[in-house]
Amino acid sequence: MANQGRIRVLCVDDHSVVRDGIEFALQQQGDMEFVAGVTNGVEGIEAFRKFRPDVTLMDLQMPQMNGIDALAAIRTEFPQARIVVLTTYSGDIQASRALKNGAVGYLLKGMLRTELIDTIRSVHAGQRRIPPQIAAEIAEHFTADALSAREIEVLRIVAAGHSNKIVADRLFISQDTVKGHLKSVFAKLQANDRTHAVMIAMKRGFLDG
Repeated sequence: MANQGRIRVLCVDDHSVVRDGIEFALQQQGDMEFVAGVTNGVEGIEAFRKFRPDVTLMDLQMPQMNGIDALAAIRTEFPQARIVVLTTYSGDIQASRALKNGAVGYLLKGMLRTELIDTIRSVHAGQRRIPPQIAAEIAEHFTADALSAREIEVLRIVAAGHSNKIVADRLFISQDTVKGHLKSVFAKLQANDRTHAVMIAMKRGFLDG
């Protein structure tokens, strides 16, 4: 078989420019083969079953099914699957979720040009590949208090520009309770004010998108 011994790669990403770029890069490598490029997590699971790739590159933010859910589904069905998370986003919460669900690598899209090929080879050889800045962010926040589900609910409404009164009305709690939650959020995130708290929560991946 002509392609025997090649590392077979599946790409799951809803941006055609990313898929095309990865396909072009792999075509330049004699030991790699781009088996398919699909646009969401549902298609990703189907493509994995069909092609059984050696390495899968999985975007996190996609329509229909996100990358973490698809990753978890594939790893449940195929525990040996080697999946590298592909993202523009270095939030430590997202990274932690991906790694807990079995990702073996984490690749920022801004690093594709320099890191893609080495990452694929390393992961295929059974190694884990976590970029230093991702590892540093996870370590930095590892002992930090996580926000509770209720605190994230409050912050999500605040992030949309709403007042404490609207937050209270929507969640059926008092304004004093809202203030208490925000005080706790500020302390946990070491934030100066509401805007700062939202910005930190976005960066760290507590709030998606």
